Amino acid sequence: YGAKHLPVRVLGHCGGMESDISDAIIWAAGGEVAGVPLNANPAQVINLSLGGSGPCSSVEAAAVARANELGAIVVVAAGNSNADVSNFSPANCPGVVTVASNGVTSRRAYYSNYGDGIDISAPGGGVCPNDGSTGSPIDDGFVWQARNPSTTTPTPLAQITGVPIGGSAGTSQASPHVAGIIALMQSARLEADLPLLDTAEALAILRQTATPFAVTPVANRQIGPGVVNAGAAVLKAIEPACEVACA
Repeated sequence: YGAKHLPVRVLGHCGGMESDISDAIIWAAGGEVAGVPLNANPAQVINLSLGGSGPCSSVEAAAVARANELGAIVVVAAGNSNADVSNFSPANCPGVVTVASNGVTSRRAYYSNYGDGIDISAPGGGVCPNDGSTGSPIDDGFVWQARNPSTTTPTPLAQITGVPIGGSAGTSQASPHVAGIIALMQSARLEADLPLLDTAEALAILRQTATPFAVTPVANRQIGPGVVNAGAAVLKAIEPACEVACA
């Protein structure tokens, strides 16, 4: 509540450079990037709905570490390759919150990456019945979001006929849920006159308050402790500290 959105474009139509992504992480958090004016509105939460195969490079790791130092929590989509997240960056970088995708049944979406490196799951769209990989797509399996119909520059809303909403699925849809919830947690703490959470503190709350999966995950396809729970996470974030009675 009360958060402001800072869009930072790091990819073009055909992809982009890892160095651009790393620079953008640092810049978004308020760090210095050569040749670019300082960000006047440093982000406290950064969402990365992007990724590729391979290990976390030293450049990526350094960018995340710098963002963490500057007080930003970096949330990353796990990837959509139905494979172990340890082989995909920046989801496998230290210091990030890595998000897998579940569908409407809470089962792992068939495309979502998985493994010990997953921190939490969030709605990303299951698409097929029972969140499986076969069958006719179902409307309630998608994550519905605003879209712009233009192929080049954005079309003004006043010129768009009808409601510009479309269905999508992917861990790119799941990670913004978590980034938004962390923003709610930080906003609540500011309202309560509490210091902002760091990555480890925020992640501990997200995992502790997650809603258990209604469908037991396959043993070698783990996607964290459960589905992220916004209300429970925000309440936990502002819960008074326990008082220890004197002996």
